[in-house]
Amino acid sequence: MTQPKLLVDRVTKTFRSNRGDLIALNNVSLEAPAKSFICVLGSSGCGKTTLLNLIAGFLEPCSGAIQVDGTAIKGASSDRGVVFQDYALFPWLTVQRNIQFGPRVSGMPHNEQEVIAKKYLTMVGLSEFARQYPHELSGGMKQRVAIARALANRPSILLLDEPFGALDAMTRETMQDELLTVATKEPKLIIFVTHSVAEAVFLADRVIVMSSRPGRIIADIAINVPHPRDRTAPEVTAHVREIRQLIAPELQASTAAADM
Repeated sequence: MTQPKLLVDRVTKTFRSNRGDLIALNNVSLEAPAKSFICVLGSSGCGKTTLLNLIAGFLEPCSGAIQVDGTAIKGASSDRGVVFQDYALFPWLTVQRNIQFGPRVSGMPHNEQEVIAKKYLTMVGLSEFARQYPHELSGGMKQRVAIARALANRPSILLLDEPFGALDAMTRETMQDELLTVATKEPKLIIFVTHSVAEAVFLADRVIVMSSRPGRIIADIAINVPHPRDRTAPEVTAHVREIRQLIAPELQASTAAADM
């Protein structure tokens, strides 16, 4: 068998607090090949972001193991680029210098940093904004910069934590289209966390559906619809209906738990 790019093997993550232990993930297992697009879907508090942070190396599992290319993850790595919902740009740096940050920290010569930054500025359609600062950009533009900055490190895995959740509906759809364009130009393993069923079905090759807390995988659904996809196509809307019916009981359970 071919070794998976990513292996999440029976991972459990518990957080300790004054109110007792909180099990965020319970016995989660997942395999993912290189050059695939996976969306992790579930209600708020189901452990989606915890799973992403474990893969990124920001957290350690309490039990189980996570491997990339057969090697256990030991902390964060530039080979796993991360894009957050809140952009996390450096406000004192220009757009271009934000993108150059990772290559600069890694010791890359300045002229090579500029070449890489300009490449990704062009890829995300922001070449003319290279000298602007983050506060001068719209939300969608800031997220493009965040994606370009993650890509500038040449990661083999790109992790996105609800990156379009704060955007208006039209900008969100535009950003979905642009992310797919980037994924086509530079194929890699992409893991995209979302709570939007429609977004997951539009973007992903596979949709991983998680239960309400404690988070576990309750479905792994292949989306065998070729790109480019029409959001209103019958085969797309059929997947959306299927997944919504699947998660309806989980949403009810999550709401009931929050009300207790």
